[in-house]
Amino acid sequence: MKQLLTLTPRPVALKRLLDALPTTTPAPEQVPTAQALGRVLAEDVTAPHPLPHFARSVVDGYAVRAQDTVGASESLPAYLAVVGELPMGQPPALAVGEGEAALIHTGGALPEGANAVVMVERTQEAGPDEIEVLKAVASGENVIPVGEDVQPGDLVLRAGHRLRAQGLGGLAALGVTEVNVTRQPRVAIISTGDELVPPEQTPGMNQVRDINSLTIAALIKANGGVPMRQEILPDDADALYEAAAKAWQAADVVIITAGSSVSVRDMTADVIQRLGEPGVLVHGVTIKPGKPTILAICGSKPVFGLPGNPVSAMNAARLFVAPVLWRLQGSEAPRQGIVHARMAENAVGATGRETFVSVRLEEREDGLWAMPNFGESNLIFTLVRGEGVVRIPVGATGLPKGAEVEVTLLT
Repeated sequence: MKQLLTLTPRPVALKRLLDALPTTTPAPEQVPTAQALGRVLAEDVTAPHPLPHFARSVVDGYAVRAQDTVGASESLPAYLAVVGELPMGQPPALAVGEGEAALIHTGGALPEGANAVVMVERTQEAGPDEIEVLKAVASGENVIPVGEDVQPGDLVLRAGHRLRAQGLGGLAALGVTEVNVTRQPRVAIISTGDELVPPEQTPGMNQVRDINSLTIAALIKANGGVPMRQEILPDDADALYEAAAKAWQAADVVIITAGSSVSVRDMTADVIQRLGEPGVLVHGVTIKPGKPTILAICGSKPVFGLPGNPVSAMNAARLFVAPVLWRLQGSEAPRQGIVHARMAENAVGATGRETFVSVRLEEREDGLWAMPNFGESNLIFTLVRGEGVVRIPVGATGLPKGAEVEVTLLT
């Protein structure tokens, strides 16, 4: 009789895996900033110049000397001569002297002599080329000074920062058109199973389409990796070892998804153990779905044995593969969005395991409710219908209807 799995708690399993990863600096590569969304910076970025690099108005109005508006009010306005208009996109071609003002637009550069802007709503025409200022302004009012956002030499983004849309905008504002980022880890995905056929093939009796290689590939892309899908393999130890050894040579990470039967699990663990030391670190985790998960380091490379059931495989990949991919890129996994809701139905936990329940969200008059998507771990649409996941901790028998819960949102 085969031995039962020795289950490891999820936090312990993840720490064991991360601690065993080599502490090497990820290899850098240079890419255009426009193509760097989601990439991780390999080096610090400092500001080459101030931002903004000229003092600019934040309103439509008149550039003035603040001292010329002292005491101005609606009952006792200050009168200023309008010396012209400041066109956008060109250096100011005029200066503002004592008792003068220049028409300026939002974002326009302050002319020489001016130190404040009066909002157009606080003025009115007094005659040809003259305005009344109905409210005094202080020096610097309605003006963004040079370097208000960043100063030359400021550290604007640190190595290990994952670039988001706003980060790309900041780099563009500083004229940084290329960045050094860490190389994306290449991840080989091997699906095994005598019953598997490619998605484009119509399955016969006792056959199913290969779901895992596609879903795991998408999760890898979302977490900064480069998926390398391999051909489907039968449940044969020699064929699996040969394919896994080739994948180990070509990739930075190897993932094997296999059936959940004890014999297949043992075969996968044996194959992984043959790939290199230290080998299998964890064989079985206290999670549902995903209990048969295998975590390993083989010759400095992470290797995963994921369950064959697609919901189990996705849950295990989210919990273990994703953080490893970010670590290999020199970064921490992005924080997942969380919302608070109430359970719309009872959800039962698994004895001795953390349970992850797929839920959809429904906004009602009395707040947000989490609707469980019940189903077995081989039913992919229990995840497709879900917007998030609710965790039932180890030791809890479940979550009653109406219980306040945290929902981890799935992107």
